[in-house]
Amino acid sequence: MKHTQHHIQFKLNGNNTELAVHASDTLLTVLRDRLELKGTKPGCHEGECGACTVLIDGAPVNSCLYLAVNANGKEVTTIEGLQHADGKLDPVQESLVNNGAVQCGFCTSGMAMAIKGLVNEYEHKHQVPGTRKFENPSRDEIKKWLEGNLCRCTGYVKIIDAAETLFRD
Repeated sequence: MKHTQHHIQFKLNGNNTELAVHASDTLLTVLRDRLELKGTKPGCHEGECGACTVLIDGAPVNSCLYLAVNANGKEVTTIEGLQHADGKLDPVQESLVNNGAVQCGFCTSGMAMAIKGLVNEYEHKHQVPGTRKFENPSRDEIKKWLEGNLCRCTGYVKIIDAAETLFRD
């Protein structure tokens, strides 16, 4: 069976990226195996654990279920893209560290990307008109947002504390 390749262009962590992919290639496979970005973790490969979470145009998606051809024309952010150009950690990463929410590390990149997606969601959709402030999610809303990300170390309390801190400070 002949496998047709598709030429795609997208912005990856702020850089223009072009490559040919097969129609069945997942974004996870392309990121890890073709682009050598190993921070996005393969977990269940069924969209159940969230370890492979990346941002597409600022919203979290499970890259194990997202076909790479669908990234064409989009902006993709991986955990490698969260760190600022000057080497400083993103506030999401700082909050995870400061709250002791990094345990074995397997779920951490997916959790960080999901929390960044929550920050993006609230900054863009819950902004108070006429101000730069935005409504803060409740602890229950944070839990609901993160329910697609599993932590095998059961460090949820500290992870949720880290997310909550971002909106409190």
